Amino acid sequence: MKNLVKLGVAALMTIITMTINAQNKESEKSILWEVTGNGLSKPSYIAGTFHIMCSKDFEMKSKVVKALENSENFVMEINYTDPKEMTALQGMFKSDKKLSDQLSPNEANELDKILASYGTNLKNMDSSSSQALYALISMKAVPCPQTEIKSYEIELLQTALKSKKNIGGLEKVEDQLTSINTAYNLKDVIQQLKMGKEYEILLQGMISAFKKEDLQTVYDLFKNDKFMNSKQEKAMLTDRNKNWAEKMPEMMKKESSFFAVGGAHLMGNNGIIQLLRSKGYSVKPISSL
Repeated sequence: MKNLVKLGVAALMTIITMTINAQNKESEKSILWEVTGNGLSKPSYIAGTFHIMCSKDFEMKSKVVKALENSENFVMEINYTDPKEMTALQGMFKSDKKLSDQLSPNEANELDKILASYGTNLKNMDSSSSQALYALISMKAVPCPQTEIKSYEIELLQTALKSKKNIGGLEKVEDQLTSINTAYNLKDVIQQLKMGKEYEILLQGMISAFKKEDLQTVYDLFKNDKFMNSKQEKAMLTDRNKNWAEKMPEMMKKESSFFAVGGAHLMGNNGIIQLLRSKGYSVKPISSL
């Protein structure tokens, strides 16, 4: 009888623990997070963004706009208002070495066939960089014309400029290029191009989760080992997150800052939220402002 009672208590405690964990996970759902403590005189904010989506899926929540209004600085992954950075960004998609010169005849022929499904061919893309090829994946995965595509960062940037906020960036184009090159060489990119249809399904899943403010699911989908191995995750997420988390304290210390970065960068043990918490900051999800 005593054993039955013990088993009953253990089962009850397990159910309670599971319920609390589920509630905690639910309460942690938000695209907007407030950073306080550790000597900050004013709160700062982190918004998880989605780089591109169709206008029908786009929504700028009022709490995000209010948080931006309450901040003095607007900080993106890259400062799109810096002419030097924009020049570097344009150069990122061009290459001095032709793609066909980096491939065997059979590989070049295969790439040409793959590119046909993206509405182009190797001849048109031959002077492009592997980053330009990689960009084709996301553009094709978005199920609407380019005229109907919205960028969360650009929409926020336009609001920040109207309010005359200070604009900054967490990394340079050169830094981002180094990360991409470390993660994906040309042959890696070609393998990714082959999964075009699967990327369409992936993107829709990520957008659905983002609209529910479920950044944990966005993160889990983004780092799915079908699309990203451990080396690529380290280059694209972990290393960049750590670099950003080292720069953010100084920006927050000087003035209240609003950071807008891809939603997948926030979650996980090496995500921005956990990294800032480990530095002594309080980082909590915001449901409304």
